[in-house]
Amino acid sequence: MAQWTSAIGSTQLARLLTSQQPRPAGPGTRRPPAYRALADGIRLLVLEGRVPVATRLPAERELAQALSVSRTTVAAAYEALRGEGFLESRRGAGSWTAVPAGNPLPARGLEPLPPEALGSMIDLGTAALPAPEPWLTRAVQGALEELPPYAHTHGDYPAGLPALRTMIAERYTAHGIPTMPEQIMVTTGAMGAIDAICHLFAGRGERVAVESPSYANILQLMREAGLRLVPVAMADGLQGWDLDRWRQVLREAAPRLAYVVADFHNPTGALADEEQRRSLVDSARAAGTVLVVDETMTELHLDADTPMPRRVCAFDPAGSTVITVGSASKAFWAGMRIGWVRAAPDVIRSLVAARAYADLGTPVLEQLAVNWLLNTGGWEEAVALRRGQARENRDALVAAVRRELPDWEFDVPSGGLTLWVKAGGLSGSRLAELGERVGVRVPSGPRFGVDGAFEGYVRLPFTVGGAVADEAATRLAAAAQLVRDGQGAGGDVPRTLIA
Repeated sequence: MAQWTSAIGSTQLARLLTSQQPRPAGPGTRRPPAYRALADGIRLLVLEGRVPVATRLPAERELAQALSVSRTTVAAAYEALRGEGFLESRRGAGSWTAVPAGNPLPARGLEPLPPEALGSMIDLGTAALPAPEPWLTRAVQGALEELPPYAHTHGDYPAGLPALRTMIAERYTAHGIPTMPEQIMVTTGAMGAIDAICHLFAGRGERVAVESPSYANILQLMREAGLRLVPVAMADGLQGWDLDRWRQVLREAAPRLAYVVADFHNPTGALADEEQRRSLVDSARAAGTVLVVDETMTELHLDADTPMPRRVCAFDPAGSTVITVGSASKAFWAGMRIGWVRAAPDVIRSLVAARAYADLGTPVLEQLAVNWLLNTGGWEEAVALRRGQARENRDALVAAVRRELPDWEFDVPSGGLTLWVKAGGLSGSRLAELGERVGVRVPSGPRFGVDGAFEGYVRLPFTVGGAVADEAATRLAAAAQLVRDGQGAGGDVPRTLIA
């Protein structure tokens, strides 16, 4: 029986390989043989998770044609990868990717660093902050006090607890967007919400328009659902959406869904203005595209002088075009896996009905905790604490990166949790690889793109501050120097640089 669980075509693999930036060659440095460069490129794709472990690679002849190299070059590269433990083969079954014994599996998304590694590694991989105490403890205690009546029921609430649905609806209404509880479904985080929406609206092979760059975990969720991603480039810097490009894609590709982050976009931090929101809703309506708006960052406005535009759903009063997704995970705590969908009542009914074949419902205790926060004013207190922490971290990280890596380019967002950084002409993939070897974990730009885009970028979240931010920038500078020196993909890292 074959040991591979998925396959990658020669054209797709060639596209991923050619998207990689070559390592800068130092003075007197000789270029590696073609087979070695190819083996290093495939190895890096596996280490990054852009080609998953147990993926069947194309036959030697097919890949050679796609790359315009000799079959001998591909055969030698495959043999080198087998010798290093990154490839396994069996006659009749082909060759598939692997990792050497003792190496961790590469993360396909942006999974949190294991707790046992926190002592030696600075984790800039996940845009999430510790819980805003004492509000987490108070919320759980309040939930326990309210639990007894629910404990006498079956505990299954596919649409969510009525009290929490009502509270979320009232908050939208308070923002000038009249909302009934029947327009709300509580989900297990924003990821659960978007997964449910994708399954309801888009079958395998359907087109989905996404910002480019976009949130890596959502892109991966959509890929695994078999959706065809249509990237739409963001405007430069923090300008938000490029509406001309959006109109063209919506008109020509006619995607079934479009996924956008209007408020402090992940990863760029851009904030779409009201005219952009109105225009995108109008364009989506004209194209018959359902616009899925991720509001998980909405409450994380960090600068008091930044006016917040109206929510995107305010420009869709009939509720026929916009589906809104919210969450407690970014504004409060990632461990509080409570999200929600706001949509037309018939859409909510369809989502709830489909839930019988998915997760049935969201944990009652966590719903009660969020409801307690929203009812008591604890939510506002906790979010204010979160904003202050994120603001301090942002300012510390910005200062540290500018000091240690002055050639790195970025715009400072007025909210959210991330910096989108152009890494001075260096490969983001190699920075990510070598960063882990010098004690800092950072996701590379291609995780946030489609088919290898953004190789020259990394994402830096506001998760550390003070002396830790300084040390993180120092380690990133060390990783950058190693990339400039041609390390990585088999090169050695001096022990003095390992934390």
